[in-house]
Amino acid sequence: MPKEKLLRTLSYVIGLCGLLAATATAQEMAGPRQVYDGAMRPDVEVKTFSNSDQLFPVRVVKRGTTVGNLPAAKTQLQNVQIDIGGKQYDLFDYLALNRVAGLLILKNGEVVLEDYELGIGPETLWPSYSMAKSASSTLIGAALQDGLIENLDEPVTKYVPSLKGGAYEGVSVRNVIQMASGVKWNETYTDPKSDRRKLLEIQLQQQPGTILPFMSALPRAGTPGTIWNYNTGETFVVGAVLEGAAHKPLAEYLSEKIWAPWGMESEAKWQLESPNGMGWAGGGLAATLRDFARIGLLVQADGVIDGKRLVPPGWFDEAGSGKEIGGKQVEYGYLWWTFPKNDAVHGGAFQAEGIFGQHMYINRKERVVIVVLSARPKPTGATVVDDAAFFAAVVKALRQRAN
Repeated sequence: MPKEKLLRTLSYVIGLCGLLAATATAQEMAGPRQVYDGAMRPDVEVKTFSNSDQLFPVRVVKRGTTVGNLPAAKTQLQNVQIDIGGKQYDLFDYLALNRVAGLLILKNGEVVLEDYELGIGPETLWPSYSMAKSASSTLIGAALQDGLIENLDEPVTKYVPSLKGGAYEGVSVRNVIQMASGVKWNETYTDPKSDRRKLLEIQLQQQPGTILPFMSALPRAGTPGTIWNYNTGETFVVGAVLEGAAHKPLAEYLSEKIWAPWGMESEAKWQLESPNGMGWAGGGLAATLRDFARIGLLVQADGVIDGKRLVPPGWFDEAGSGKEIGGKQVEYGYLWWTFPKNDAVHGGAFQAEGIFGQHMYINRKERVVIVVLSARPKPTGATVVDDAAFFAAVVKALRQRAN
């Protein structure tokens, strides 16, 4: 059997085994409150994440008729050495200690490492959590390129009139994609009294038209553009802006602009406010490891698909660079986490990041994309081997190999 066909067959078998291992009944899965409490046993967490579309209503993100190639590099990356404060780790420590379920590393558009653990496989749709925010940011760029949004300094109320007179009156599109609306917000995932948990309770109602009124009624903490405050609820506003500008569901716009033309391998699923309701731009996008990597490659290609621009020229330079907000430098762009420009390895790189250890690291200068899908025991604070240190070790190892 030809090597390429053999690899495809093995990949299919691994994926099938992963799906069978991950298929779960409602009794075997954690509920959303348990998820945000970080109160899941390891096997329950994996089953829950592998079947995240059962937690909330979703809309399918349709793929196209062709699949973008992810060729394997001739030489695979076997290991990396990570030094953190004099303590040594390697690739195997990173996978085991950080409970990594999927890891894919691309160099020059070629796969140098693809690994599946914890019973998942190439066909598993894994939740992105806040990595979805960066996909939504890219759709904002697409809406600019399409002329659906004229400029980022327009008020969000132009596209979401229901927000007039509330906390988001006078807030611009730029403000909400920078997390700088000035709206007061507590993001603490494990605190039942936090705004994020209040929002979760509203999400659990699965009633249409309930989230935007909640966001609109929040108090102000300052003038728009003067305070940076990470606010997941704010990305419901981003999704409402996109759906108001494009006049179509968020998942449909993602399919039209990225999933179908860029050749994603599998359909994705994107969480909704309620059955057939508003899209959830800040999370709930479940996709395969390979398709998350393809998003990274699209960024690497500067958003050009078959010679046609998805986003305006320079969009990712702007979206992926830190901003000064209220006189302070913030390492956050347009719904992307950034690194200091003077960092010897990460300078100019940026990443999408989600709770429980989800990462999409993009270093365009080094032509490296790293996607990590994890099942860490708590939403935040449970990382053993620092992810940025691991990414740096990968970049350095690939540099040495090139030399």
